[in-house]
Amino acid sequence: MTHPHAGATYRTVPLKDGSFGIEIVIPGSYPTTMSSFSTEAKAGEWIARHKSFVELNARFDRVWRR
Repeated sequence: MTHPHAGATYRTVPLKDGSFGIEIVIPGSYPTTMSSFSTEAKAGEWIARHKSFVELNARFDRVWRR
């Protein structure tokens, strides 16, 4: 089983109030935007952590589902 976010793409987007959001696009799904991060760097950090989480869980799942 593949993690639902395995093929997702992420990008930071500026919001009207000066904060930043993250646009998340999952194949076969409508894009969504997470908000709000006070800086673009904080949004980027969240993306990096989330990608690591998804990758780690995908590998963990393969080990246990043999």
